[in-house]
Amino acid sequence: MFFHIVLERNMQLHPRHFGPHLRDKLVSKLMQDVEGTCSGRYGFVVAITGVENIGKGLIREGTGFVTFPVKYQCVIFRPFKGEILEAVVTMVNKMGFFAEAGPVQIFVSNHLIPDDMEFQAGDTPSYTTSDGSVRIQRDTEVRLKIVGTRVDATEINVCSTYTVLGNGDNLAICIL
Repeated sequence: MFFHIVLERNMQLHPRHFGPHLRDKLVSKLMQDVEGTCSGRYGFVVAITGVENIGKGLIREGTGFVTFPVKYQCVIFRPFKGEILEAVVTMVNKMGFFAEAGPVQIFVSNHLIPDDMEFQAGDTPSYTTSDGSVRIQRDTEVRLKIVGTRVDATEINVCSTYTVLGNGDNLAICIL
């Protein structure tokens, strides 16, 4: 799920960047340092949408660097239990398959794939139903329902099972 929240960060800036474009340099460095990162507490930072406040800088003794407290708005992506995501399969092997939903990588173990789906090795490895109506291979889009996540300090991991719904839609259910 996506959230728009306000966060704070202390940014260090070298004295060579002081001048009329100080604010632009701070915002640029903030975007470079923060966008695309993951915080276990908040989730993945997708984009910075605005800077609310840049506080007074504090000079660090001996280095000349200045630390500025920066308050900014950003869009966060964090998957939750019960959420349904669409994902793209990135790799298939005899152990299962991996899929990605934005920055989240999801593993579906072969033990959690229905018994009527068998692994097919070859140039394009896949899991295929006995009648051939459903085939999971690289670049296949699947729908996932998260039933659990594991959050570390710098990443969020998801593990899934795979089932086929009665209407032909694909649904993977994450269990940890």
